[in-house]
Amino acid sequence: MSIDTQILPPDAAGIAAAAALLRAGQLVAFPTETVYGLGGDALNPAAVAAIFAAKGRPADDPLIVHLADAADLPRVAAAVPPAVQELAAAFWPGPLTLVLERGPAVPLAVTAGGSTVAVRVPAHPVARALIAAAGTPIAAPSANRFGHTSPTTAAHVLADLGGRIAAVIDGGPTPIGVESTVLDLTRPTPTVLRPGGVSLEELQAHVGEVAVESRGAGAQPLRSPGLLERHYAPHSPLWLVIGPEGAAQAWLRERAATERAAGRQVGLLVPDEDAALLADLGADIEPLGPSAALDSVARRLYAALRALDSRRPDCILARDLGERGLARAIRDRLSRAAAGRVVVLNSG
Repeated sequence: MSIDTQILPPDAAGIAAAAALLRAGQLVAFPTETVYGLGGDALNPAAVAAIFAAKGRPADDPLIVHLADAADLPRVAAAVPPAVQELAAAFWPGPLTLVLERGPAVPLAVTAGGSTVAVRVPAHPVARALIAAAGTPIAAPSANRFGHTSPTTAAHVLADLGGRIAAVIDGGPTPIGVESTVLDLTRPTPTVLRPGGVSLEELQAHVGEVAVESRGAGAQPLRSPGLLERHYAPHSPLWLVIGPEGAAQAWLRERAATERAAGRQVGLLVPDEDAALLADLGADIEPLGPSAALDSVARRLYAALRALDSRRPDCILARDLGERGLARAIRDRLSRAAAGRVVVLNSG
């Protein structure tokens, strides 16, 4: 059954209307600093079930609970480790999600049946105002159909979920553009489950040793969203090449030329320097900004991928930008979007 999805302004009236919908058990998409979230009352099992239904999300993929303030942690977490205080002071509000022991008020559906809950305090003023006005923790995965490219504008949300949710607050493009970093604090060593808006280097500066969970090593049940092998994916098949810059650019040229010679349409999702270098190939190019400006690349990533995918090329080719800072999160998103179509070049 299709419903009329309201588009609400990011002002006091729009936030009040959205908060009333949330209190009534309805779903509202809203901007965060990372991507748009699909919000529902995290303590209302019916609202939580509606999130999974609207997205077509499998029940074994947990949700992140969003709070207006770190002081609200006891509402959703059974225990708050000492490291939380320092991390919250450094990174909240902001793009860091912490995995803690689940509190009894949190429905098991939120945590995919697990004993831990993923929690964060978003930095976007609209998100925090909405959570505060609703008066309840808000469960909010990305506001898109499950497995598809995450939304960074209200238009992206409507393209995926229009007619399936009550409202979306249009707060403009999101400033970071990739999801939060997820850090599991229930293990002896803090462990990054998903790289994101807070870099590994930043975390290490505050808590010392930080482990990084390897791909495919996730525990069951999952402790965090974004851990499935195929995620954030376009409709067109995407190939990611990892290797030294020159070698990766040469691979892109050769592969694109081969595809074009066979009469196939090629999309290139590449930094500005690659776009200039490969402009003669006749490919459909979406530049991401200079590779040195990783914040700009991350901010542009999903919008560019959606734009390129909307033109339905026969394949999309992308180049990895390394593992420093935000590049680790960009690699994670592109490798999951590629769903195994990753080419690793010899660096020797």
